[in-house]
Amino acid sequence: MCVFDFSKDYILEDHIVSLRPLKIEDVSNLLQIANEADIWKYSFVKGDGIENLTKYIQETIQNREYKKEYPFIVIDKRTNEYAGCTRLSDINFSLQATRLGYTWYGKKFRGTGLNKHCKYLLFEFAFNLMKMERIGLAAYAENSRSINAMKSIGCVEEGKFRGFFPSENNTKREDSILFSILKEEWTTSKQYILKSKLIPF
Repeated sequence: MCVFDFSKDYILEDHIVSLRPLKIEDVSNLLQIANEADIWKYSFVKGDGIENLTKYIQETIQNREYKKEYPFIVIDKRTNEYAGCTRLSDINFSLQATRLGYTWYGKKFRGTGLNKHCKYLLFEFAFNLMKMERIGLAAYAENSRSINAMKSIGCVEEGKFRGFFPSENNTKREDSILFSILKEEWTTSKQYILKSKLIPF
């Protein structure tokens, strides 16, 4: 039986990273990162500038209230800095399925091992506490950085949705590459493989 409570503030952490629920006050904590030039290149929802970022955070907080999403702000414990944010979305307890996405980090935090620690904590959270059986992920077909990151944490490529995303300048449609991890895969092998790639204590 799932004991997940949308109104509860869950904190996920290890020795590298801490994830806590995203709050509207985090606009000021994330604004500098959100204004980095390449953050929103592969995102159809933009969060650059204080107005866009405020709307971006307000909408996901509202969706948490509607029991559709659960967003987190990401903190690098090594430097005690805000690194970005991520969320579980399309939460469906009837199907025991959710999607992990809307993930973005500041440039200085990429390639530091932070993402693997975040994903490990989120997979454990979704499978064990939320009792999910499937976690889906997706990326623009041209977003090789995100696609490679998904592959590196053990996600299984499923295929693509043709013309799923609007292009950056809204002049055409872009394909979405689909990935997933199933609970059975996670518990039997993938959690151990990903854990072996984490930065040790």
